[in-house]
Amino acid sequence: MAQTLFSREELEASKGAVGRIVRIVGPVVDVEFPADQLPAIYNALTVDTKTQAGEIHLVLEVETHLPGNLVRSVSMSSTDGLIRGLDVQDTGHPIMMPVGPKTLGRIWNVIGEPVDEKPLPDELEGYMPIHRPAPEYE
Repeated sequence: MAQTLFSREELEASKGAVGRIVRIVGPVVDVEFPADQLPAIYNALTVDTKTQAGEIHLVLEVETHLPGNLVRSVSMSSTDGLIRGLDVQDTGHPIMMPVGPKTLGRIWNVIGEPVDEKPLPDELEGYMPIHRPAPEYE
């Protein structure tokens, strides 16, 4: 089964609509988008902003569509400092992980960032979504 690799440039070009946060309950964040631009289920959403609590960089994953042009998402890290009204960018794709020989033996978090205190490798084969079919068993 062939898997599709995405380059960093392709990921940047796939960005979708901008929404705004309307509800935060623990790790669950509801985001309102324009009616004709709801992100797909499992799409990654990003919040990159500065608030009174400090700088926020957060990745959310869309879990369901709700009435009223809302999507319900789950945060991949703490929502401390998050407030209603902040802008949320639809990435246009699921959470992606870097792949290739340079990633082997490294420790990564759930959103594809290295946590072993080493930088992201310069030469990557590309990125693959975390939600994809399992490989064939032969």
